[in-house]
Amino acid sequence: MGRVFVAGSINMDVVATADRHPRVGETVAGREVLYFPGGKGANQAVAAARLEAPTTLIGRLGKDAFGAELRKFLGAQGVDLDSVRETPEAHTGTAIITVAEADNTIVVIPGSNGLVSADDVADVPLVKGDVAVSQFEIPLPTIAAFFARAREAGATTVLNPAPAQKISSELLALVDVLVLNETELGLLADAELTDNDPYERIADAARHIQVNRDQIICVTLGKRGVIALVGDRFVSIQGRNVTPVDTTGAGDCFVGAVAALLADGQPIESALGYANVAASVSVQRMGAAPSMPTIAEVSAALRAERPSSS
Repeated sequence: MGRVFVAGSINMDVVATADRHPRVGETVAGREVLYFPGGKGANQAVAAARLEAPTTLIGRLGKDAFGAELRKFLGAQGVDLDSVRETPEAHTGTAIITVAEADNTIVVIPGSNGLVSADDVADVPLVKGDVAVSQFEIPLPTIAAFFARAREAGATTVLNPAPAQKISSELLALVDVLVLNETELGLLADAELTDNDPYERIADAARHIQVNRDQIICVTLGKRGVIALVGDRFVSIQGRNVTPVDTTGAGDCFVGAVAALLADGQPIESALGYANVAASVSVQRMGAAPSMPTIAEVSAALRAERPSSS
């Protein structure tokens, strides 16, 4: 079994719950404030580790209370933190999240995440069969250095280009598996997309940015499920009918689960299907990293959707 290496952000999520989101300039009464470990890098690492993939996180924490609490939590999930550095000159990354009507708005303050550099990924012991994962909450030059090292080692690279921003052709060429939602795809493909668009229109946008036929592009569409370009094939995976409580971290759960199964040598179709179920479990509870399911929980969800034999 290969290892999963995640280079990415580590945040404390400060979550305010309310009956509805405020309009611009409006104040609404909230219900409660909660504190959850988060950050796309940490979320993806926890998702992989809870699925029993050997997982290493590369990133930075501030020398503050949030940093100490996050380190304790991540270590308890089985994530290897030897490559997580303490940065006294910057506070730990923080996300301010409002959850209302089972949806969320998020403001991220990078803090120490903005200082993750190429030096942080220079000595990562990647080998063939490993999976290198990153997202857009750390500097893009760091991601490029990480993926270049992964390519040299023969590891598989998985990029989640979120929060949405443009990507250079040089970095895109280093990506083996691109996992993104319709908003992020629309930005990269210069197209206006929604999650209700016909599959073929979304697939056309994915083909527009595909570097070569070996690059896999997976588009997550929430309750509609997942579509993917795998070589010349179009793969669709139906969404699961669940009642969401908090969608924060669902995409990260999907990415971490894909990485875990690829590190285990599973084919991409199996990884995508399994990750779709894992993400559907995660949205049924509050929080980002704490909502990531275990193998037992995903297995239970899989059993529940299979028709019983008569």
